[in-house]
Amino acid sequence: MSFAVGGRSVIVTGGSRGIGYGIAEVFADAGAHVTIVGRNSDVAAQAVTRLADRGASVDYVIADIPKPSECARMADEVMATRGGIDVLCANAGMFTGKKLADMTEKDYDETFDLNMKGCLFSVQVCLPALAASGHGRVVVTSSITGPITGVPGWTHYGASKAAQLGFVRAAAMELAPEGITVNAILPGTILSDGLLKLGMNLDEAAASIPLKRIGDPRDIGYAALYFASDEAGYITGQTLVIDGGVTLIE
Repeated sequence: MSFAVGGRSVIVTGGSRGIGYGIAEVFADAGAHVTIVGRNSDVAAQAVTRLADRGASVDYVIADIPKPSECARMADEVMATRGGIDVLCANAGMFTGKKLADMTEKDYDETFDLNMKGCLFSVQVCLPALAASGHGRVVVTSSITGPITGVPGWTHYGASKAAQLGFVRAAAMELAPEGITVNAILPGTILSDGLLKLGMNLDEAAASIPLKRIGDPRDIGYAALYFASDEAGYITGQTLVIDGGVTLIE
């Protein structure tokens, strides 16, 4: 069975690299019209070029999504270019390590602004188009860190990712009458620029995972594709852990 999203308009925030790029790649390969949203025009343009070289229908919008006005412009530009919005993958996020004793208000605000405020307002501005599509889908990229596990130095990140799940459940209830589903993916250790910047020993990390490999961004993309499909139309307010079995370890 293949999950048909061909011709549908898909927004992927934070889609120019890492997990977001993997999500964009999977949707593009499935024939969707993908709009990558990011902050850096050079990085976004490079991502679009790589996907377009594969024959994908893809473009980008530059927007700072913690700002509601930027989110509104994002939605307006996609509507003008694509004529609708069928799927929003609210993926943009950040994680920076900071011990609780050393954390500043700025550290907290930057993390929550992007991870939670950006998620909420990017969904809000897309609501009319998602309702009009007849198969509106919202897929939020959360994390196992916060909702399930804890990592020292990531209290602000974990809290923001747990907050996203509270949003997903309430939004799923609120938007159900509009036919819009809202679900979340909880990745474990996924290969990305952010992971590499942590200086983690990748071989040791892979050895600690039951499936003995670090996740690929496309692993998250396939889950997002399922949640966006018609076949998942009766699923809302749910979470899917994709971690190679890490959270099974006692």
